[in-house]
Parts: sequence; C-alpha cells; structure tokens
Amino acid sequence: MATMVQERAPIRESREPDGPGTRASEIRRHELAAFLRHRREHITPEQVGLPRGRRRRTPGLRREEVAQLSAVGVTWYTWLEQARNIQVSVQVLDALARTLLLDASERAHLFNLAGAVDPAPGTNCAAVTDAQRILLEQLEPLPACISNSRYDILAYNRTYGLLLCDLDAVAPADRNCMVLCYTNPDWQSAIVRLEETMRLMAAKFRANMAEHLGEPAWKMLLKRLMTESAEFREAWERHEVVGARSKRKQFRNSHVGLLTLDHTDLWLGPHNGPRMVTYAPADEESRRGLEKLRAIALEKESVAAWPG
Repeated sequence: MATMVQERAPIRESREPDGPGTRASEIRRHELAAFLRHRREHITPEQVGLPRGRRRRTPGLRREEVAQLSAVGVTWYTWLEQARNIQVSVQVLDALARTLLLDASERAHLFNLAGAVDPAPGTNCAAVTDAQRILLEQLEPLPACISNSRYDILAYNRTYGLLLCDLDAVAPADRNCMVLCYTNPDWQSAIVRLEETMRLMAAKFRANMAEHLGEPAWKMLLKRLMTESAEFREAWERHEVVGARSKRKQFRNSHVGLLTLDHTDLWLGPHNGPRMVTYAPADEESRRGLEKLRAIALEKESVAAWPG
C-alpha cells in the first residue's frame, strides 16, 4: 500500500495577511485548481492502468484515483482542487505531474502555479515531436521506434509495426516492450532466443527502475508483470542488473522469415531518457527481408485507407 505523502496530521488552511500579494496568490490557487481538474478529466483510466468499470460517469479520472496514484490523501487533494490555501511540497507536485502524465511544459506550468521550484527539470520524457516522426519514416525500411526507459513504445514506423507482431492491432495501453515480451504470443514467437531475451529485459528494467522507485507508473507496470507472467516473476527474483547496450538480434518474422539485425539506441534526452531504437540489417538476406516487410506494411496501410 502506498505511503501517504500528506494528511498525516489534520489539514489546516493557511491564513494570508491582507495586501496586494493576497489577491495574486488567490488567483494562482484558482488557476492551479482549474489546471489540475482539466488534466484529471482528460486522463483515461486505461492510460494509468486502471479498469474503466461500467458505472463510471466522471470524465477521466476520479479525485480519489489521482490521490491514490500520487500517494496523497483524498481530502488534501480535494482541497487542492478547491483552491484552498494549503502548502504543497515539491515531492507531491512531482507525484501529481507523473500521475497526470504531464509533459515538460505542463510540468513547468504546474510548479509555477504552485510557486515552487522544480527539483528535477527536464528529466521527464518529452512528447514525440513531428520532426522525430519524420525521422522514423525516413529510416524505413529499417525498423525503428521511440521508447522511454520504462519500455513504453511512444511511436514507431511501418516496418517496426510488423517486425515482431502487428502493433497497430495492439491496444495502446499494451504497447510496452516488457508487457509484449512476457504476455504477447505473437511477439514471443518472433524472438529467436526468447528465454535469454526475457532474462535480459528483466535485468535492464530493474536497472532503469532504480531511478524511479516509488513512481506510480513504474509500480503499476511492475505489479502487472508480476501478476500476469510467471516467467517475469522468476526472472525478477534473480535480481540481475544490466545496462543498455547494442546487440545483434534475430527475429523470426511471420511475413518474411528470419531477420538478423543490429540493434542501436540513439538517445534523445538525458541519461535513461527517451531513445530511438533502430535495427540495421546484418546481411544481404535481412536487407531484402526488411524491404519486403516495408512493402507489406505499405500495402496493409493502403488497404486500411481504401473506402468501403
């Protein structure tokens, strides 16, 4: 159970002296409250790993869900959305920013409205830019994707979309390499050395998670993997750790057969931040296979776009 960051003692509102700064502080609190409500209402339960349920009438997340995911008291968070005059720590702001999936600009806005200094600016994974999407497309037929340190697949090109499975057919909430590697039969059948890959992925995930202990999204992903995969539980119990590295990999693609590819990470941000994952052919047969795979992807895209 998450440790509560706030509400260990009765909550008391602060009293501000009358003066020019009082009005400005009040306006800032109301802007903060409105911003939090707006973001909460535009985050779906599926985005944060929660079931939607049949009787959900609140758009987006409920207040108690945000409070739980951020490890703060429900009353305290409610007061925050009501623009009450309460103190907000940078730890709580950081937790709220992560729970509400704020990008770098939104995170900075949150801290500004709260009158606080962000202790870790620029460390969040930035949103995928239009320029990065163009790069992904230009790399074809080389498979490439952009992922974060939690292995969420943030964007991918056509060839990558058919490399291990049909990614377009996978629910967005499941487009995570850890989840796919341990739970998706199509993804698993495409990996030539599956057992070795599973063990390596768990070791890399443990190394990455050391910098994100206590963060809701990481804890939810770990809980899901522990619940859904006996193989992951076994690998996790080994307590193995390994850093990022390039490696030659082999995939048994369902469309074009065996592909031998050289994996390279192109880092787009700070250490353990977002990266562009690329696969270059290691031999002529794999090069021809990737060209065929891109042609299949283009045909699939054309059929999907055809009216009727």
